[in-house]
Amino acid sequence: MTREEALGTLKRYLHNKNLQKHCLAAEAVMRRLARHFGQDEDLWGLAGLLHDIDYEMTQGDPARHSLEGARMLEEMGLPEEVVYAVKVHNEYHGLPRQSLLDKALYATDPLTGFIVAGALIRPEKKLAAVDVPFLMHRFKEKSFARGASREQMQSCAELGLSLEEFMAMGLEAMQGIAPALGL
Repeated sequence: MTREEALGTLKRYLHNKNLQKHCLAAEAVMRRLARHFGQDEDLWGLAGLLHDIDYEMTQGDPARHSLEGARMLEEMGLPEEVVYAVKVHNEYHGLPRQSLLDKALYATDPLTGFIVAGALIRPEKKLAAVDVPFLMHRFKEKSFARGASREQMQSCAELGLSLEEFMAMGLEAMQGIAPALGL
């Protein structure tokens, strides 16, 4: 599946613009991580772009979220490693994260929302106004971006990355697509 086909598929199943932007952000971060680890950027990008394809149809039912998406992606013929990474990004199922791809997608999912929250509280409301020290400071505030699991973001250690390194790569990736994110 090409990136253009994946984006069209995503928009067919996810209508909420903010969810689409979350998926675009996850794609950018996953591509950046793939580059860092010498992995297939297109493959990792697809995992990020399509990881929440089932979100609107499974909203309110965490027991189905990611399982339904994985089934859909398998039926579309995506590689098994992408299908599995999508399946295990939802910790509800308790499935083991085995590959670098699995671990990267799991840690990336909440990071994108955390970084967006950082941009939105700045007067400029732009990603360019955010830096890693600002994010690291906000990370300690439990009330900030409450929905972004700190534990899940800290799982970047499974990748051999410090939280600071992980945030820096995520922020760089998202700043690179800031116009698409409206930030």
